[in-house]
Amino acid sequence: MMHRNTLNKEDYLEVIHTLIKEKGYAMNIDIASHLHVRASAVTAMMRRLDEDGYVVYEKYRGITLTPEGKKVAKSVVNRHSIINRFLRMLGVDEETAQKDTEAIEHNVDPKTLHRIDTLLKFAEENPEWVKKYPPFKEYHKGITGHEKAEVTLSDLKHAHELRRGSRE
Repeated sequence: MMHRNTLNKEDYLEVIHTLIKEKGYAMNIDIASHLHVRASAVTAMMRRLDEDGYVVYEKYRGITLTPEGKKVAKSVVNRHSIINRFLRMLGVDEETAQKDTEAIEHNVDPKTLHRIDTLLKFAEENPEWVKKYPPFKEYHKGITGHEKAEVTLSDLKHAHELRRGSRE
């Protein structure tokens, strides 16, 4: 697991992973667009991630994740999904949930994340329980019969826009 002071690295790895999953490849220009940063910032980060063993980066070519990069990226995507589902279960609107997920996902303790995930699974497996709290009921309606929502590029892009806007 990456150290807490590497939030940007996790953001980059999350976007690279999602780009590769959705498009089959990741390029600097796409990463810059989704993270709302300059292409030169992406190039600098790709060099660091390459040196740290998380990506294979060759200028003017696509970026690939190393096995360690995939492991970290999947962990970040999983945290994002769990936190977002939890906030939505509580009745938080989608836009606020995306913004808050971006703020929380890099700072949540693994033990806390595990407890949240356990609660989500319990709520999803016990629909009668959720009827006692209206936002849970709405959440349950949304997930009943559906696969758990995957993090998409548009979700990440929107969340980074929201996070960036809240800092300005």
